[in-house]
Amino acid sequence: MAKNPPSGDGHRVGAVKDRSQTQTPAGNWVKRDTGNGRFMDVKTADKTPFKGVRKEK
Repeated sequence: MAKNPPSGDGHRVGAVKDRSQTQTPAGNWVKRDTGNGRFMDVKTADKTPFKGVRKEK
């Protein structure tokens, strides 16, 4: 389990590994697994990027 003290403050220490994100034409952010290239999750609640996940160009 990762330790990112103090817990509950809304941020993490370091980047999320083996993940990247890109923006759809509609403006939503999609998280992708870099190992196999599959899309994992779409953020539909708001149009802000995932925290700590690198962005694709």
